[in-house]
Amino acid sequence: MRIVVAITGASGALYGIETVRQLTAHGVETHLVISNAARYIIVQETGQSPDDLSAIASFTYGEDDFAAPIASGSFRHDGMVITPCSMKTLAAVATGYASNLIQRAADVSIKEGRKLVLLPRESPFSAIHLENMLKLARLGIVIMPPVPAFYTQPETIADIVRFTVGRILDQFGVPHNLIRRWGEPPVSEDN
Repeated sequence: MRIVVAITGASGALYGIETVRQLTAHGVETHLVISNAARYIIVQETGQSPDDLSAIASFTYGEDDFAAPIASGSFRHDGMVITPCSMKTLAAVATGYASNLIQRAADVSIKEGRKLVLLPRESPFSAIHLENMLKLARLGIVIMPPVPAFYTQPETIADIVRFTVGRILDQFGVPHNLIRRWGEPPVSEDN
């Protein structure tokens, strides 16, 4: 399996970082793009270096690398996730404005009929944000704001992040044991 992962400059870099970690741990080939703004946010929110994240992805590209394989519809993959997804990126994807590699890869995913999952990170949403999300949802794009589930009784930020990442893996059919399903006992701590 091959998944494109993009991390944009919205708050919530942990979602993107954990998504890459979990996909890699579950044997998925990852093609990672970190926007320039996300590089700054990763350091601010986590203290980690974006280069450390690049080291665990299968392939990494700069946001201006239009020669990257993921910029072409002939490059086959099983889908793309933008986590977190800034409102700037959401608006660009909704209008087909592909001014960087993240936007181009999303545009390619749409035109090729591949799965595209967006985790918009903003609050509150404006009518413009909602209209862009509705437009994309009507095209079959999965709009998945990172909303925690409290029935899982999360105790840490990591618990909340893992729940959302588990739901991302569900979207791509990647088997995992990251989350407690409704009606199931708590998951083990070995994740």
